[in-house]
Amino acid sequence: MKITEIRRYPVKSMLGEVVPAAEVDERGLAGDRLWAVRDPDGKFGSGKNTRRFRRMPGLFQLRAYAARPAPIVELPGGARFAADDPAGHRAVGELLARTVTLTPEQDVPHHDEGPVSLITTAALRRLTELTGGEPGGAGVDPLRFRANLLIDVPGSGFPEDDWLDRPLRVGPDVVLRPVRRLTRCTMIDMAQDRAGQRDDLLKAVAAHHDLTFGVFATVEQPGRITTADTCSWA
Repeated sequence: MKITEIRRYPVKSMLGEVVPAAEVDERGLAGDRLWAVRDPDGKFGSGKNTRRFRRMPGLFQLRAYAARPAPIVELPGGARFAADDPAGHRAVGELLARTVTLTPEQDVPHHDEGPVSLITTAALRRLTELTGGEPGGAGVDPLRFRANLLIDVPGSGFPEDDWLDRPLRVGPDVVLRPVRRLTRCTMIDMAQDRAGQRDDLLKAVAAHHDLTFGVFATVEQPGRITTADTCSWA
């Protein structure tokens, strides 16, 4: 097993970035989902409605890049601004047709379920078998699942189901502990970046895998990970 892709999302529910390496601490990947779009009611922008989150169509038109002291947000036309720039807040509000601000995480993490999310190439192959993959013959695009790590595993199926509560060493330093399968929502069918709108992926995941795809893990030992790092059982 090895890492083939590392993704982070500096602003929750916006498009993110593929990176060659990342620092990992108890909270997860450094800079991942550290900021979010917030409305006047205090709810955070998402692709779904929950007690904490509010669905805000249009967030997938924006891309965020990690930077200090605040992420850089890119508008559809290419204009960029820092996430703590009030002028940028107004531009995002105009795009979303609502009043919003961009705010850093405080007491409660912005993660939906846990610090580090993982999916496997084997599970993507299985979902491709069930749905026919993407238009043009490509396999189901991993970006639909907004996972932090894509781990290359031979074969087809859902091998990560057997990883729960087993310490997984990633590279020379980091140890993760997969905790629970990730429950999915309509976001996996939404158009984002190069992946177009669909209406069948969530149905397939519900019918064949209890509405779950991938797992989330806690961090038992921090450190640095890179693409092509091997993974083994600690």
